[in-house]
Order: sequence, then C-alpha cells, then structure tokens
Amino acid sequence: MSLEGTSDKPAGTDLPVGESYQIPVIRERLVVGTERVETGRVLVSKEIVAEQAQITADMISEEVLVERRQINQYVEQAPPAVRQEGDVTIISVMKEVLVVEKKLMLVEELHITKREHHDQETFTETIREEKVVITRNTSGTDI
Repeated sequence: MSLEGTSDKPAGTDLPVGESYQIPVIRERLVVGTERVETGRVLVSKEIVAEQAQITADMISEEVLVERRQINQYVEQAPPAVRQEGDVTIISVMKEVLVVEKKLMLVEELHITKREHHDQETFTETIREEKVVITRNTSGTDI
C-alpha cells in the first residue's frame, strides 16, 4: 500500500514526501481443536458376599431283602438257576444228597426283593456372589 502524496501518515512517523510506508495488515485465524481434560475418576471394585443356604433334596436309597425259604424236596430235574416273579428274583440253591439213588433235592429258594426308600435331607452350603461397586471421584485425585 502506498501512501505517496497523502497527508495520512501513520502517527509518530515523519515520512519524507515521495517515500512509501508499508503498514502490516494482520488477519486472525481461528483454529479449533479439542484436548482431554480429566473431570474425575471412577473406581471399580468388587466384593464377595457369602450367605448360608439350606437345601432340601429327596434322597433315594435301595435296600435288598434276602428271605431264605426252606424247601427240602427231591427233584428230578433242576429248576432254572435264576427266575423272576414280579419284583422278586428267585435263586434256587441245590445240593446233592447221597442215597442209593442220587436225586436232586431243592433245599431252599432265595427270594430277593428290592425296595426304595425316599428320605429328605437338609444340607448347608456357602453360596458366594460377586458385586461390583462403582464410585465416581470428581476431585481429580487418584483413587
């Protein structure tokens, strides 16, 4: 920019006539950005809570009853070694008896019955559970 022949001189300058003076023109620019600022901290922790629990459950057990029945009869042919009558298993027990003639004698039968017993039992066990605790600290200090 030339100020030749003008009387508008910058204040405080004595410019000789015929010389030019440069005036710097400044432009501001806007720079937009972000920065991270800590506004607080969060503490995450967990705790274990234990409690006693009682549990009632049906328990099944089996019992075998052996009943010995005396038969003591001679037989010509041995009965089946094992047979089933309903829920009873029968096992024939044989022995040889020495006579002029040898014959089989049914001595006894074993009658076996199976029974179920239902009982309730109470158990005590410890049950653990984790709980998460979150605490916000806005003071900016470490947790």
